[in-house]
Amino acid sequence: MSAPNELELIAHKWFEAFNEHDLEKLLSLYHDNAIHYSPKLKIRQPATNGLIKGKQALRSWWQDSFERYPQLQYNLHTLTANQDRVFMEYLRQVPNEEDLLVGEVLEIKDGIITSSRVYHG
Repeated sequence: MSAPNELELIAHKWFEAFNEHDLEKLLSLYHDNAIHYSPKLKIRQPATNGLIKGKQALRSWWQDSFERYPQLQYNLHTLTANQDRVFMEYLRQVPNEEDLLVGEVLEIKDGIITSSRVYHG
C-alpha cells in the first residue's frame, strides 16, 4: 500500500511522459507484466479483445499511437487516489479529431503500475 499523494505523483509522471511521447519514461512506470485494457486497442487490434500484457506489448501499442498521432496530448481534468489505485479523467486531444473525455484507472503496487484500464464512450 502507498499513500494517495505518492500515487498522484506517479500519475503526474505518467501524464508528463505520455505528453512528451517519451516511451522509455512511460514504460519505466509499469511492472514488466503489467496489463492494459483499452476500447481503442480492441478496435485497432481486435485479436487482443482490448487487453494486452507486458512491457513489449505496451511499447508496441504506444509507439504505434505516437507515430500515428505525433501531436496527441492528454489534458488532466481530475485525479483521485487511494492506497492502491488512481482514477484519472482527462481530455484526449488530437488535431482534426473531436476531443474525447477519457477515464483511466491505474492500479499501483509498491510504486509501480500493475494494470491500467481505459474507459470512454
